[in-house]
Amino acid sequence: MSSRSANAGYDRHITIFSPEGRLFQVEYAFKAISNAGLTSVGVRGKDSVVIATQKKVPDKLIDASTVTHVFRITEFIGCVMTGLDADGRNQVTRARQEAAEFKYKYGYDITPDMLAKRMANINQVYTQKAFMRPLGVSMIIIGWDEERGPQLYKTDPAGYFAGYRATAAGAKHQEAFNYLEKKLKGEGPASIEDTVELAIATLSSVLSANFKAQDLEIAVVTKDKPQFRILSSDDIDAELARIAEKD
Repeated sequence: MSSRSANAGYDRHITIFSPEGRLFQVEYAFKAISNAGLTSVGVRGKDSVVIATQKKVPDKLIDASTVTHVFRITEFIGCVMTGLDADGRNQVTRARQEAAEFKYKYGYDITPDMLAKRMANINQVYTQKAFMRPLGVSMIIIGWDEERGPQLYKTDPAGYFAGYRATAAGAKHQEAFNYLEKKLKGEGPASIEDTVELAIATLSSVLSANFKAQDLEIAVVTKDKPQFRILSSDDIDAELARIAEKD
């Protein structure tokens, strides 16, 4: 019997395991992230953390300022969403709601690790219930923790989450992992400039592209400015010019 006929029918339901112990619908959600055609990276430095992603405007008639994959969740936490755009916006709305409820209940801001854990728990429930499909999106969360410093977390459709020194999501994420493993040393880049440079260099290397400011979205959190900050086109231009001068 061919493997295709042996697995037939097991991919029609989210909640049914195949004889090999696989949940096909969850695997397809991971495929949706890769097939969305964007690559995102997150890099944690000694006193800073950065997320960077490609910015692609799908239609010339669309106002580019309304297209984004980088979102602020609280004053000190933000994320980049990689995968299906609508699923991403839905998850960001839920993350903001969870953060607001946490602050109302406990009287202080939610920490990046608690938010990542909560979002991963919600994703995991979607793999158990037949009335809800998994979301085809990966969330890379960055933020500042008063006790632990810069934080970088990633959640996936299966409900897994972990803290990272550097990570990637989307198309060519494996190539980005390989590049970051080679380049990342010790505690990570010492300065915010080096952290941003590593994030841009990773995207540039794996995608074989020379970026302009309008092709990238970058957000940072630093020890000196723990607020989540999305860089403007002028800021990105300045970073690209500084990297070009070094080369």
